[in-house]
Amino acid sequence: MSKSVARVRRALAGAGLDIEPIEIGNATTAQMAADLVGCDVAQIAKSIMFRDESSGDAILFVTSGANQVDLGAAGTVAGTPLGRADAALIRAQTGFAIGGVSPVGHLTPPRAFFDPDLLRFDEVWAAAGTPRHLFGIAPGRLMEISGAQRADFTA
Repeated sequence: MSKSVARVRRALAGAGLDIEPIEIGNATTAQMAADLVGCDVAQIAKSIMFRDESSGDAILFVTSGANQVDLGAAGTVAGTPLGRADAALIRAQTGFAIGGVSPVGHLTPPRAFFDPDLLRFDEVWAAAGTPRHLFGIAPGRLMEISGAQRADFTA
């Protein structure tokens, strides 16, 4: 098991959850992940990272796979200008590579915001540290354990 998946497992267990990430195969889009796990694309909880242009820190936006983050709205919600977070920043702050960023288990937990569209489902699926691993969870619980604030930031 990869170190990244193990870190996600520890974060879930530390939150009192008995959730085992599953290996689904390589998914490079939310639709591919949804097809592989057998759910609607809207149930995929994408971890989208932006760079806080003031501090240089990464900020996490957990959004439905059916939605796109609106950069202007995200900046308003975060209260700071946002820019592209590169792979090096994401890896350094979260410990995850792009494509496998989990909403939990970060090396340094980022400020995080949560798409309310995810809350209409009983279960959503999030990356578990690699592009091949996901875990299913109640969205309200995911919002809680990720430390994310509910906010409207999608187009």
